Amino acid sequence: MPSAAVRSDSSAAIAPPRPTTEPRYLALDAYRGFIMLVLVSSGFGLAALARRDPAFAAIAGQFEHKPWAWIAFWDLIQPAFMFMVGVAMPFALARRAEQGVSKGQIFRHVGARSLRLLLMSQILMSIAAGRPFVQLTNVLAQIAITYFLCYLIMQLQFRWQAVTAALILAGHWALYAVFPGAEGAFWSKTTNIGAVIDGFVFHRANPGYWVSINFVTSTATTLFGVWTGQLLRSRRSHRENLRILAASAAACFALGLAIHPWNPIVKRICTTSFTIYSTGWVLLMLLVFYWVIEVAGYRKWTFPLVVVGANSIFIYSVDFVLRGWLDRAIGVFTFHFKWIGTFAPVAQSCAVLAAMWYLCYWLYRRKIFFKL
Repeated sequence: MPSAAVRSDSSAAIAPPRPTTEPRYLALDAYRGFIMLVLVSSGFGLAALARRDPAFAAIAGQFEHKPWAWIAFWDLIQPAFMFMVGVAMPFALARRAEQGVSKGQIFRHVGARSLRLLLMSQILMSIAAGRPFVQLTNVLAQIAITYFLCYLIMQLQFRWQAVTAALILAGHWALYAVFPGAEGAFWSKTTNIGAVIDGFVFHRANPGYWVSINFVTSTATTLFGVWTGQLLRSRRSHRENLRILAASAAACFALGLAIHPWNPIVKRICTTSFTIYSTGWVLLMLLVFYWVIEVAGYRKWTFPLVVVGANSIFIYSVDFVLRGWLDRAIGVFTFHFKWIGTFAPVAQSCAVLAAMWYLCYWLYRRKIFFKL
């Protein structure tokens, strides 16, 4: 089961934190909170709204995964989540090193945390399925693997890290090309190599055509986050950071689109083009948060996002386990907002989201933060 790290004034008095010179970026906390808030929003009820009024179909489509090729906003949430895990790694690992933690202890910590994330993913998916359900497609399971792999890659010199990332992306492309499936390398939904591997290991296909080996290219997504974290730790000027982030985003857009005709952008099998192209959007979103908060100085509005980002594992678990109960409980008193007409699903979804946010706020006020 996950451990809970609880910080209080009394514990701080017993073991005061050692001072650190690490920069603290509110933009990163706010961006993480934004990702989590959208992730647990259940699409803000827009899909149900579109069924009532087709005029909202276009915007609702941005809050659902694409059936196969191309990309919607909803397809960017998991890459953004995994990217931010990578961004946090250089800060967290450097902080442990500053506290005198040995490399062996850090390695054991990383390994143990990966195992806890993997266990948590199995518990949540089993609860959702109503039976024991072993899988590796859940975002926590994917993070568990990529977190550990990225730590190992981080021990290499940067040029070898870059070579490793290139080999990961090229190797994934080659794997699907060599074992194309019945409908072609990147168009076979049930006979692609990822589905075949899942059939062999788990004796079943995953719902929605998701495949476990998505962790291969997702490792590159997390590694891009690691490099971004290292960039922000380097104490360059805001202007230089913005320039590098913008150039990197532009390069990802250009490269992802350039290889799209041969390696189509498909989220469900996390193709190489999807990995690169989605990273461009993730970097662009981070750039906007960075400019607004760190450069322009608009900071007060971020508080609701920071509250969620501080307890990302908690709100993710609540969404998995309690969303249905919260929806029913709140619906008793709101009558599921049927009295407001067409926008009732949106209002109800936002009410459930507000309840989950308040649970995070209650913990935040008491300095209780759940970590794995």
